[in-house]
Order: sequence, then C-alpha cells, then structure tokens
Amino acid sequence: MKLTRFLLPALLALFTVTNPARAGEELNLFGWSEYIPQGVLDGFTKETGIKVNFETYASNEELLSKLVAGGGSYDLIQPSDYTAEVMIRQKLLSPLDLAQLPNLKNLAPEFRHLDHDPDGRYTVPYMSGTVGIVVNTERVKTPIKGYRDVFTPAFKDRIVVLADPRELVTWAMFTEKLPINHVTPESLARVRPVVAEWVKLIKVFDSDSPKTALLNGDVDVGVVWSGEAAILWNENRKFQYILPAEGVPQFVDVLAIPATAQNKAAAHQLINYLLRPDVSRQISAAFPYTNPNAEARKLLTPEQLANPASYPPGHPKLTTFHDIGKAAADIDRLVTDLKSAR
Repeated sequence: MKLTRFLLPALLALFTVTNPARAGEELNLFGWSEYIPQGVLDGFTKETGIKVNFETYASNEELLSKLVAGGGSYDLIQPSDYTAEVMIRQKLLSPLDLAQLPNLKNLAPEFRHLDHDPDGRYTVPYMSGTVGIVVNTERVKTPIKGYRDVFTPAFKDRIVVLADPRELVTWAMFTEKLPINHVTPESLARVRPVVAEWVKLIKVFDSDSPKTALLNGDVDVGVVWSGEAAILWNENRKFQYILPAEGVPQFVDVLAIPATAQNKAAAHQLINYLLRPDVSRQISAAFPYTNPNAEARKLLTPEQLANPASYPPGHPKLTTFHDIGKAAADIDRLVTDLKSAR
C-alpha cells in the first residue's frame, strides 16, 4: 500500500514531463537574465524533445511593454507578482490547466493563494527574494544598517544599485515612512529631493548582474537582489547581506502563460518540469534565491539553507509590491529626469 501511495504520483509526474513532443516542437521563454540555468533547459529538451528559445529582459516594465506592443511571441514568462496582478486584470494571461501540473503539490503552503492570484489560476511561484544591502566588509568599516547609511557622500561613486525605478523610489519612501503601494503626486514630491541626492552618489545601475561590480572591486556597497547577494556570500564571506532597517521589499517571481501563447501544452510541461524537486534544486544551486518549492528545499545542503541572503534568519517583516496603476509611469519619469540631470 505504501509503495503504491508514493510511487504512483512520481510516475504520473514523470509521464507528464516525458510525454513525447512533436518533432521540431519549440517553446519561446521570456524571462529574467541569470535566473534559469541552461543545464535545466537542456535537461528539459533531452526529456521532452522540446527546444527552448530563451530571451531575457531586465525589468518588469520591459516585459510588460513588449507584450503589450506585440513585440514577441512568447509561450512562458516570468513576471513578478505585482506585474502578474496587472496582466491578470488586463486579461493578458491564459488560465492554467492545473491537471497538467501535478507537481504543484511541492510548493510550500506560504506560497499558495498569494494576493496577486488568490486562486492560483494564472501563476505558479518560481523564486522569491528580498532586496537588501551588500557591504564589502574588508573595505567598509562603518556600520551599515539601512538605506540612509548607504547613500552618503562618503560612498560617492562606490555604490551599485538595481536599474529599477520603482525599487529606487520605494527605498526612498521607506526612509520617509511612506506606504510603498500608495504612490501619489504628493508622496513623489516628498521623495524627489531624496532620490535626486542619491542618484548623484551611485556609480553603477545594474539589474542584470549587480554582483559583478562588487566582485570586481569597482564598488564597495550595493542595494541588490538577494540571489545576487547570496552568490557573493558564497564567493567570499566578506560580502555581508543586510536587510535595511527602514523596510524590506519582497518579491515573488512567477511562471505564467501569455494569453497569446501558441504552445500552451509545452509551456505546461516546462512549468511542471521546473516544479520537480531535483530540477528546482539545480536552480537554487545556480541562483540561490528563496525557493518556494518545499520538496526542493529538503534537497539543499545545510550550508545553502544557512545562506543569510537566501533564507534570512529571524523571520523578518517583509513588504510585497502591489500594482500602482498609472503611478508607475510617474515613477519612471521622475527617475529618468533625475538621472539625466545628475
């Protein structure tokens, strides 16, 4: 009885991902750069015969604008939670066929029924994480606790940050004790001088690989994705990861199928493949963000689970983003103006 109970789901999941594909079948994936190991995609192709064409973007805004403009024919995408919220409302996503995703059972309970998609009809959590501060402690001896400690004249031209306008404005809103999901002309006017001073101090804007400037010694401190910070920590313990005292943004990046996708069956196969614990473990090994896959976490080493950037200790209070509508364009204009004037 136990043998049947545990072997049958595994056999069903295996059948789902190894079901022979039509000769020459291809799938177009549009995702974040440095987020899916090529070996994982190659493994999927080997098992299914489906070739994956992988194109990358550096921001949710780039993803959304390209989809809305019809600039690409994509079968699977990786929006962040608040962008998926917009896409669901605008009917840009196709409902998922949950019967084709038996590996959904591997998700941790806290990653089910998320605010952007309460019924889980359109999205599947892929990876989660925070945005925090990385400090090269060999070169920075002053205590760093929050954003205000980073953006000081002492660190002029020694800072790398994400090339993400909403993130930058959010950090300023945290310092001003403003609600980050209630963006108004008044709140933007209040943080404008803060951001104006900050952009003058920043040396590198990089959302693709902000760790590079830190590894190369071009900068000493950064505000970066937690997965990038985790890689730095693995590389050298001198890179300390700090959750900003003023507030910590959390993101959940998801897998979703555009309403215009031509290969929805293949997209479901790839989603289910990525949910396999052994495959998800490979993703964590290469890109150590917070893995929503509870079964995959069981396969991680104690050292991986102890990485303070991947799995912050102490259950810190985190704030998630929500759709802010037209205010997103206002943020983009504000940051673009300030960067051009610096």
